[in-house]
Amino acid sequence: MTELKFKRVLLKLGGESLAGPGGFGIDPREADAVAERIKGVSMMGVEMAIVIGAGNLWRGKQGYSGSMDRATADYMGMLATVMNALALMDALERKNVITRVQSAIEMRAVAEPYIRRRAIRHLEKGRVVVFGAGTGNPFFSTDTAAALRAVEIDAHVLIKATKVDGVYDSDPQNNPDAKKFDTLSYIDVLNRRLAVMDSTAVSLCMENKLPILVVNLWDPSALEKALSGEKVGTLVSMEG
Repeated sequence: MTELKFKRVLLKLGGESLAGPGGFGIDPREADAVAERIKGVSMMGVEMAIVIGAGNLWRGKQGYSGSMDRATADYMGMLATVMNALALMDALERKNVITRVQSAIEMRAVAEPYIRRRAIRHLEKGRVVVFGAGTGNPFFSTDTAAALRAVEIDAHVLIKATKVDGVYDSDPQNNPDAKKFDTLSYIDVLNRRLAVMDSTAVSLCMENKLPILVVNLWDPSALEKALSGEKVGTLVSMEG
């Protein structure tokens, strides 16, 4: 078995990872592709927890920018993350990966309530745990939920899955001369306002010395290489 650099991992996925070509909704084929990558990591012996967003179904900003109450819009987004969590669970279990969904908002008919010690026990037993409903509170993003859950379960790294191969000083899709960073410090990310994760999430990781690794989820081997210690993506840490 490959020697692992990180044994317990929190993977942050955008809801768009489950969307079809139009960028909206849940495409079972996309969910299947994501599940295949997660299965490969799980088979390496990694203890895998996941936080997934809801950008493919609902963004709170869409609601409150159109005069909707902010808290109501955010709660709707939390419910949408549970839909994505269930879709991902279904895709994983069809690949014989035992999965548990835990929700920060209680809905016992479809998910376990979030209980930290139970989540850790699932991980120790080799189950993938998908955390839904964000932090359970409005005004906090799923990035912050990912950082919070990662710290709570004593994850060794928070992996932010994106569609590019790391963090750049500008959008590489619009600027062919964009510079990629192999490493960054938390302070650099905050001072440069780089679009890694929101500032609350980065600050929480910095306070708890939790490294953030930004990788391209659509590179079939990126996750495996990263967890084996190969230089992939961009690593954000105290030293940079």
